[in-house]
Amino acid sequence: MNSRLACGRQIRNVPMTGSSEDSLCQKIIEMGRLYHTSRAVSSAVVQLDRGDTAAEFQAFHRAMEEEKQPTGEPHFVGKKEELIEAKRSFRTLEGRDILIIYHQSVFYAIDSYCYHAGGILQNGDIEDIAGKLCIICPNHKYKISLAKGEGMYKGRDPQEKPPVHRWYTKGVKQRIHTVTETSGDVYVKLSEDTCWIESDFFQGEKGKVERDKAAAAEKKT
Repeated sequence: MNSRLACGRQIRNVPMTGSSEDSLCQKIIEMGRLYHTSRAVSSAVVQLDRGDTAAEFQAFHRAMEEEKQPTGEPHFVGKKEELIEAKRSFRTLEGRDILIIYHQSVFYAIDSYCYHAGGILQNGDIEDIAGKLCIICPNHKYKISLAKGEGMYKGRDPQEKPPVHRWYTKGVKQRIHTVTETSGDVYVKLSEDTCWIESDFFQGEKGKVERDKAAAAEKKT
């Protein structure tokens, strides 16, 4: 069974056997409690398989210690006029790569790399999808709502007669940050949501490694 577990939440590419999944999950949850945080380690993925699980847990343990939590302070990211003119602006805040978007008179701030395979969102088109403004990843056309970071997809209910394609949400996939403006100065406050969000996987130094892997795999196809 392939499962993606971090502090009781699913994360990507962590193979586990069905017989050991519950006990391993519980140990990870206990680790999170030990450090008084349930925030998943950004881009730190521990491969839990049939090998030396004790060593794997030690790696997770070290990563938990090294993870920096957001300070909760707003960061100055630029003058309003400059950001409006730029429309898309890249910033690194506390080691996290953020994309600031100005669209239809509103500022948005989201993780800069697509949750699916680490694609750079900066040049993605923005479209209205089912009443939600979404940025579309240039790499694989994944659609992400700007307001909430939801992954959007088109599907149909086979019980409908005839079945009709509609837009549905996968839930929050991309981490969203708070933008405020004071006297022409624009600030971004990093998300303090302690739950694992899939775009976390491509952040930080380990996230860069994963983005490079994804880019290399893309070139081979």
